[in-house]
Amino acid sequence: MKISRKSVFALLAVLSLAVTSCLTVEKKEYTFEMTGENSGTLTIRYINILSVMDDTTDVSAADFQELLDKYINGDQLSQDYPGATNLRKRLYEDNGRLCAEVILDFSDLAAARLYQYDKKSPVMLCISAAYDSETYVSSNGSYGNDFMPVVFWPSGSKKLELSTSVTAVDETTIPLVEAYRNWKKQQ
Repeated sequence: MKISRKSVFALLAVLSLAVTSCLTVEKKEYTFEMTGENSGTLTIRYINILSVMDDTTDVSAADFQELLDKYINGDQLSQDYPGATNLRKRLYEDNGRLCAEVILDFSDLAAARLYQYDKKSPVMLCISAAYDSETYVSSNGSYGNDFMPVVFWPSGSKKLELSTSVTAVDETTIPLVEAYRNWKKQQ
């Protein structure tokens, strides 16, 4: 099968638009509450949801629509956490910033992206395996280092907490709180 040059360029253009997203967040907070030996509830808080300008173009309206379509009303989070159940999500404003909260249940550690070699080993989470480019900020566990970006919690821990930073707020970022306020008025 021969593919024309025009078709290849058209496909590349569509793919570049599909994988280029300007939707981001300033920081994330994770809380894993263990309810069983390998099961529990994960709460993720997305603090200060932002749009990053595309060169000098404000794409915040499209990014807010993507937030609604893919994450709030869509199934992106189910795809990101395929083994999770009882997924709950909400948008809210806190201290003048748009935030989101996702709560999900997991019946095994892998469904929450956690790992434990055996019952005596620490529970671990690899920061570099996250979908966003996250940087470790703090936790109630022990952080490896930048060369081994893994957080370790002692075996038997019941509450695992982690904070990460994703995007620094600067002149290229546009907070989506105003888009949220306008959307909320229409609801």
